[in-house]
Parts: sequence; C-alpha cells; structure tokens
Amino acid sequence: MAALTISAPIVARAGSFAGRKLATNATNGTVGKVSARAVWMPGSTPPAHLTGTLPCDYGFDPLGLGKEPANLARFQEAEIIHSRWAMLGVAGAAGQEAITGVTWIEAPVQDSQTYLGAESPFPLPVVVAIEVFVMAFVEQQRSNEKDPAKRLYPGGAFDPAGFSKGADFETLKKKEIANGRVAMLAFAGLIGQAQATNLEGPLSALGRHVADPWHVNAAVNAAAVPYL
Repeated sequence: MAALTISAPIVARAGSFAGRKLATNATNGTVGKVSARAVWMPGSTPPAHLTGTLPCDYGFDPLGLGKEPANLARFQEAEIIHSRWAMLGVAGAAGQEAITGVTWIEAPVQDSQTYLGAESPFPLPVVVAIEVFVMAFVEQQRSNEKDPAKRLYPGGAFDPAGFSKGADFETLKKKEIANGRVAMLAFAGLIGQAQATNLEGPLSALGRHVADPWHVNAAVNAAAVPYL
C-alpha cells in the first residue's frame, strides 16, 4: 500500500470540533482526498458503535455505555430532553432574577406564588401537584410515540416556525445538542454557585465578581475550594 504524503494545506477551514478535508498526494502520483473525522480528543480513535451519524457525535464513550444499540438510542433521547430542559432552566434562572429580583432558589418557596405579576389562587402544594400531573401526562404521550424520530423531533405544534422543514435542519440539530450540553454544565454550575455563596442568585454573584474580580472569585471561596 503506497504511503501518503500531504501535498497541500487543508482545503476547508473548520473549527475545533468540525471534520477537516485534507488534500493528499500518494507517492505513486495519484491524488486523492481524505476526510479526517472530528473527535473529542485529537488523534483518538472513536469506538465502532459511534459512527458519526448522530448529531454532535465526536466519538466520546470511554466507558462503552452505548455499545448496545438500544442503550445508545435511549441515551441519545435522554441527552436531548435534558438539554432542552437545561436550556430552559438556565434562561429561567437568569430571567427570574433579572425581572423580579427574586432568585430561582427563593421563588418556589415564596408565601404567595405569582406568574408575570399575577398572584396564583393556589398554594404551593397544589401548584406542584398540578405540575407533576401535567408533566406525567405529557411524558406519557411522548412515550406512546413509536417513531423514534418523532419522539425527539415531533414537529407540528411544537415547531410553529417550521425549522424542521428547512434545509439546515441537520445543522440545527447539532446546534441544539451543542448548546444543550453547555446548558447542562451551566445549570450544574448554578447549583454549585448557590451552595458556595449562601444561596445567592447567579446574577447577583456575577455582579459582585465583575465589580471586584480579584477578590470575589472561586479561588477565595472556602466552599468552592475546600481547606483554603
């Protein structure tokens, strides 16, 4: 098998997590193109069950949890659903504090529950019961869908702007997962920040950090850095 030597620069620019196409020239004079698949760690070999067909699949499965096709499909669905909730959660936590001044931690335990300034006629236990019932019904309806694609991307009333019908739908899938992964990390960060700052809201904590970044940061917080 003839050895290949790169004779031209990368022909398509790409980001850190995008595949790159390399123009190559074999020693026997033939010219070809090789596609270098994007992986989570440069030079690593993705496992056989991650073929790159799933959105934002960069071959990351060090524990081999997705070897079974059924498990891989379940993990894909769980990641997408958790991503969507995390994006809503991060936006809601910041929006709640910015609009009302009440943090996302304090809001659920207020003496009276309000929505957009209107007081709820139900006490907190009743509100929680209604939410549990509604979510259980919605999840049951989603679980009844036998088409795996529709379980993840139902379209219809859940896509009023018609994004799923556009030519860039596959790109939007990747953007959703990429942003969702960041949002899951961000919400975990909100929880950790609240614990480290005595249940302070994220915007308040960010404001204190911006005002005095050298003295208000994780490195000087005993809860964030134990044994400091």
